[in-house]
Amino acid sequence: MATISISYDCLTPESLSPPDSELIARALEARTNAYAPYSHFRVGCAVRLSDGRIFCGSNQENNAYPSGLCAERVALFAAHNDLRGAWITDIALVGGAGTDIDEEPVFPCGACAQVLLEFESPEHAVNILCAGSNRVLKLTGATSLLPFGFGK
Repeated sequence: MATISISYDCLTPESLSPPDSELIARALEARTNAYAPYSHFRVGCAVRLSDGRIFCGSNQENNAYPSGLCAERVALFAAHNDLRGAWITDIALVGGAGTDIDEEPVFPCGACAQVLLEFESPEHAVNILCAGSNRVLKLTGATSLLPFGFGK
């Protein structure tokens, strides 16, 4: 029998590095642009590239479900569209109902984890910051989210 183990750091918002704090702040800002009239669950995401540029996205729902997109895919597609030789180094996401984010971290859905897995390379694992108001879980590599994702 094989075993899968996932390593992660459990951090408080106060213990984050300045770059990680900035990325979460950008995800919080992006969350204000969410269009979530059906679920009322607003998600914001920020993606940092190796050259320092940051791309943001928010969830965009649609009455013709599943026509909307998750915040992670909005940000990842925007970043991947403009890589210019860079690669994705970090992604942060926050979410919650109404104006507040959840106390506990939120995580990407399977579709978003698969997209992240597709855009990650073996040489450049992505740092994933799943933030809540009380704690932030920091994982390394999309396989931490989706160990049996579709290969390239």
